[in-house]
Amino acid sequence: MATNPGLFTEWPWARLGSFKYLVLAPWVAHGLHVVATKGWREADLGYMIILPSMMLRAVHNQVWITVSRLQNARGKRQIVERGIEFEQVDRERNWDDQIILSAILFYLGALHLPGGQNLPLWRTDGAVLIALLHAGPVELLYYWFHRALHHHFLYTRYHSHHHASIVTEPITSVIHPFAELMAYELLFSIPLIACALTGTASIMTFELYMLYIDVMNNMGHCNFELVPTWLFRWFPPLKYIMYTPSFHSLHHTQFRTNYSLFMPFYDYIYNTMDKSSDKLHENSLKNKDESVDVVHLTHLTSLQSIYHMRPGFAEYASKPYASKWYMRIMWPLSWLSMVLTWVYGSWFTVERNVMKKLRIQSWAIPRYNFHYGLNWEKEAINSLIVKAICEADKKGAKVVSLGLLNQAKPRDFYNRYHRSNNTRSLQFDIFNPTGPEPQWKWGTLSAKVPKIIMTNKQDYHFLKPKIPEDAADNLLLSKTGTANVWVIGEGLDAAEQFRAPKGTRFIPYSQFPPRTVRKDCCAYSTTPAMSIPKTLQNVHSCENWLPRRVMSAWRIVGIVHALEGWNEHECGDMVLDMDKVWSAAILHGFCPVAEA
Repeated sequence: MATNPGLFTEWPWARLGSFKYLVLAPWVAHGLHVVATKGWREADLGYMIILPSMMLRAVHNQVWITVSRLQNARGKRQIVERGIEFEQVDRERNWDDQIILSAILFYLGALHLPGGQNLPLWRTDGAVLIALLHAGPVELLYYWFHRALHHHFLYTRYHSHHHASIVTEPITSVIHPFAELMAYELLFSIPLIACALTGTASIMTFELYMLYIDVMNNMGHCNFELVPTWLFRWFPPLKYIMYTPSFHSLHHTQFRTNYSLFMPFYDYIYNTMDKSSDKLHENSLKNKDESVDVVHLTHLTSLQSIYHMRPGFAEYASKPYASKWYMRIMWPLSWLSMVLTWVYGSWFTVERNVMKKLRIQSWAIPRYNFHYGLNWEKEAINSLIVKAICEADKKGAKVVSLGLLNQAKPRDFYNRYHRSNNTRSLQFDIFNPTGPEPQWKWGTLSAKVPKIIMTNKQDYHFLKPKIPEDAADNLLLSKTGTANVWVIGEGLDAAEQFRAPKGTRFIPYSQFPPRTVRKDCCAYSTTPAMSIPKTLQNVHSCENWLPRRVMSAWRIVGIVHALEGWNEHECGDMVLDMDKVWSAAILHGFCPVAEA
């Protein structure tokens, strides 16, 4: 929202929420009625393709979002060395409002604008007219309108909403109050209306013009440079008719320069060109230092989890993971993405964070949960993990932490890596490996804690000999479920849960939450996790099912390990003193989720 919201700031369909696409229903119904009564041959092709065209625009924008986030996670060619937070994701979640508005205007034009009906597929004279009108009136009017928006009166009421995003993403380009974006739509419609009125309009010229606007808008708001300098050396006039991401990035950081839409020559004419534009362009194309201090190696979980990763759907990834009906109907695409990631055969960077001077990255193995249960995949997964660890070592990582099912055989990974590399410069931080034992196996069960009752006889006899003698009396075996606090593993089924009395709090100790939950006055804590401090930046997606700005203990302990500069490995049975790790985590600003 703008600093001091003006008139018509809110979008008309804002209150409809996810049902906002219903505003297009009358025109869609009208088109279907025409087809049903007159047949496809009699239907206006230009009118019928408006909805499919808008859907393709949404897909096109999503591709830009995914590519941009993947590139920024790698850190190469980044322009602004800052991160984004959840506030920006929330502000930009309705980027598709612009597509709905465009569809409405196209429908109105196809029905009521003279010359807007039964358009041919292509007309060259119309394409030339659109190009001339865009380079002339559209770019000039936009330039002065944009400068006017930076006047205090209009800026605080409208344009400040857009400029709240210092670090831009492709979808930042269409994040404006309703009145401001309506003005842009009317401005961009000048060439289209002129073509219709002069009888030179065609379907392909309209589609290509909208594609040009989308490509330039998305490209200009990427936070990485992708336009090579040789392009301008090869054709010098191009720098006056084509801007770059670094050019527009200066507008978002300096505010009073580089006002042009897509063609910078008006900034040259009116002397508002930022003098550092060329230098920033050249510097942004240089590959940045790829060194990293901490690597957290995770993997995909369910088929839908590909959309929940940071490069996936921004709004979906900004909330704790939950299966959605509209994700389930995308199963063909989900299976295709699974095959593609499997064929890709290498880890990929999904997140990059900074805490103080510590550079942190999260890498994902292109495998899903079910892959880890397949015998014929085990060797391939082991090889992928060892390959990723070797690459982390080359990049200068001090600590590697393994998440989720990557911890299945930590000792094996540890031995294979050191046997093949003959080095101990890289610290393994594999906190609380998955298995049948609770996390208090290593030192947390002591005289200072309450009695712990176990209901599984096999696990009880497994753990009892491993507990120090002075704390052994705190572990009890009971066949009744009378305790009101249950520490549970992932495999606890519904029948076992219903043995607990109403009001019981279930505390998972495993990487994964229980598959089924009770809804009769029982409470469930998160899987082992802590809230992160504000000094940990560029966090704008949720880690699996955890709340915002909450990280798993396995991920946090790797960060703490690096912050403290510990040289001990934490792998298999080699585990640091729990009190030492806990105190260090609290010291660095991490805190229990309940206290956040």
